[in-house]
Amino acid sequence: MLDYVSLEEDLDEEERLIRDTARRFVEEQFKPDVGDHWIDGTFPTELIPEMGELGFYAPNLEGYGSPNVSETAYGLLMQELEAGDSGLRSMASVQGALVMYPIHAYGSEEQKERWLPGLGTGELVGCFGLTEPEHGSNPSGMETHAEKEGDEYVLNGSKTWITNSPISDVAVVWARDRSAEDNPVRGFLVETDKDGVSTNKIDEKLSLRASITGEIGLNNVYVSEADVLPGVEGMKGPLSCLTQARYGIAWGAIGAARDSFEVAREYATERDQFGGPIARFQIQQQKLAEMATQITTSQLLAYRLAELKERGDLRPQHVSMAKRNNVRMARDQSRIAREILGGNGITADYSPMRHMANIETVYTYEGTHDIHTLILGQDLTGIAAYE
Repeated sequence: MLDYVSLEEDLDEEERLIRDTARRFVEEQFKPDVGDHWIDGTFPTELIPEMGELGFYAPNLEGYGSPNVSETAYGLLMQELEAGDSGLRSMASVQGALVMYPIHAYGSEEQKERWLPGLGTGELVGCFGLTEPEHGSNPSGMETHAEKEGDEYVLNGSKTWITNSPISDVAVVWARDRSAEDNPVRGFLVETDKDGVSTNKIDEKLSLRASITGEIGLNNVYVSEADVLPGVEGMKGPLSCLTQARYGIAWGAIGAARDSFEVAREYATERDQFGGPIARFQIQQQKLAEMATQITTSQLLAYRLAELKERGDLRPQHVSMAKRNNVRMARDQSRIAREILGGNGITADYSPMRHMANIETVYTYEGTHDIHTLILGQDLTGIAAYE
């Protein structure tokens, strides 16, 4: 696998084990059928418990069954999963960074004991309810709200583009608490089998098809005070979760690009035209050289992020730069890989066009490319262009 400047030589034993375990799982358990799942618009739900057994859900957390692995190990895991498909990484990323992380960071001890072990093993599935039909890039404009009634809250509103929602047991729903002064945003743990909860699946997607995506409808849904995350109020809650998830995306996108490169390189060395392999032509070599350079540059950025995160110096703006750069890189390089494959590249027998289509979603979710550009612009100039 492409590691041109030998970054993986510095991995410790645990990091190598996690990389190799994830890579083997993807190659043996996932890749043989992913083309069919992508075409059919399905996700192999039978693999969810196995992914839990292998420790793929939030292994960088500590306690409650999570082993507290290094941030590099977590990044490598996301990279290997997305080398299989963005839908596979999305499932694990949502489960870990967007569901387990907020419970771990902001939940009560009772909430942690109740939810984290089952989510960690894959016995339970979670989803993250932030985006609304009218509020995507501006989540602070959310209309979903909670009203206090005795010792319960009544939730009303809707969320959309929610990974895992149709198969979820619990949703971390962010809503405005109208019972409190200034209507702060709070997190609510909502069991999806409650009366008034609907989780309709979104079909006919042209991207991220091997991922289960849906909505969350909340119609007079009653939850107890014990289901409110006590440790956070305001937009800090959901935004901190997104920082965790975007860190994983910055690593994951490299996996999609790397897999595209490897498929294109193998094809170029084996495809004969005009009396020999097309890899001998200068145009194809230029494409492969540029792909390798761009992937390597993104790898260097991801490894640096891991160092900053490990020592507590990582800022959300750092993650914005990496998410923005690495996803754009994967978008561009998967397209070039498809070019090398020629007409054969449009079939499900080869991964680059599937990655290319998937990355259109990754380019948009967890903060669009343009929004991350403005986040960086504000950090560099002190002026917020989106206000």
